[in-house]
Amino acid sequence: MVYCVNCGREITEEMIYCPYCGVAQKGVKRSEYEVSSDDLIKKIKELIHKGNVTRIIVKSEKGETLLEMPVTVGLIGALLAPWVAALGVIAAMVTKCKIIVEERGE
Repeated sequence: MVYCVNCGREITEEMIYCPYCGVAQKGVKRSEYEVSSDDLIKKIKELIHKGNVTRIIVKSEKGETLLEMPVTVGLIGALLAPWVAALGVIAAMVTKCKIIVEERGE
């Protein structure tokens, strides 16, 4: 699935502009993953190490945003620790999560 980088609504990959809000989509790709709370931290770390991720959004099963995390090149070690702690709390509160990942386009 692909989502608008501005409003978050589902759009097709071919769309250059979002039909809902009009924002250009070129250069950013949004993907969604569903994971159990047990795999949440592992999946987030895997996505960060992928390298081209710019933002990660964690949502509950109901679609409520639980965490929005900007991902920069320097987000390693001590800077990642507070985010991992927050993810641990989220994992304890929910059974399933949706992870929306924004990646730099080519």
